[in-house]
Amino acid sequence: MRGLGCLDLIQSILLALLQGVTEFLPISSSAHLILPSELAGWPDQGLEFDIAVHLGSLAGVLAYFRRDCRAFAVSGWRYLYHRRRDDNLDLLLKIAVATLPIAIAGYGLYEVVQSRLRTIEFIAAATICFGLLLWWADTRRGDGDTLSWRNAMLIGTAQVLALVPGTSRSGIVISAALLLGLSRTMAARVAFLLAIPAIAGAALLAGLEVPALQEPGARVLDMAIGALVAGLSAWFCVHFFIALVERTGMLPYVVYRLILGLVLIGVAAAT
Repeated sequence: MRGLGCLDLIQSILLALLQGVTEFLPISSSAHLILPSELAGWPDQGLEFDIAVHLGSLAGVLAYFRRDCRAFAVSGWRYLYHRRRDDNLDLLLKIAVATLPIAIAGYGLYEVVQSRLRTIEFIAAATICFGLLLWWADTRRGDGDTLSWRNAMLIGTAQVLALVPGTSRSGIVISAALLLGLSRTMAARVAFLLAIPAIAGAALLAGLEVPALQEPGARVLDMAIGALVAGLSAWFCVHFFIALVERTGMLPYVVYRLILGLVLIGVAAAT
């Protein structure tokens, strides 16, 4: 694994920005993170840096949903000590239920998927195909603003497809939610709330593979910069996506995915 010292400041900032934005937009983070190395010859950022920017993204989405998280904590406390159950606790439990499928599948299948499917050609195909699914789902959307137990389980099952590189975790969750009759805003909210345990779990699994840091000075600086940029970009991304999604719809992201997929096919053909 290459050290983070080989990344200069601009590369660290741009890679963190890519992570913070593409983690939450339905445009596939894996499709974007493969481009710097293929087009510009940038070195692998290293597992430590990857964990740092994921934790930064997690901090960004937690900051945006701080009121929801506070309400979840209060409701959980009331239930534990007073056996009072409310809508916030129900939503928290539904998010937990929806997280179970990817937690189980991710533990068992992550290495196999990453080793066999992480090719430019496959990522390009997945970027295009799941982009078209997002477009179709948007045409079938409803106006639902509540998450049922049935829909939570179905959306959680669909989220397992996010293990496939090029799918986009937020993209597949939003697609499933729209197909189940939720509104664009509610679909986005569900996708972002589900991102919290998904990102935390992925960072934890990756952290188990990281040996003790050597030469911490330069690495810690790169990691801190990456986490900060990823966190800020994630917060702005979530904020503006939720604010604008009802007006913009999913078509701009679908078109972007199609173009990105074609670019990746071109890159694959040229290598």
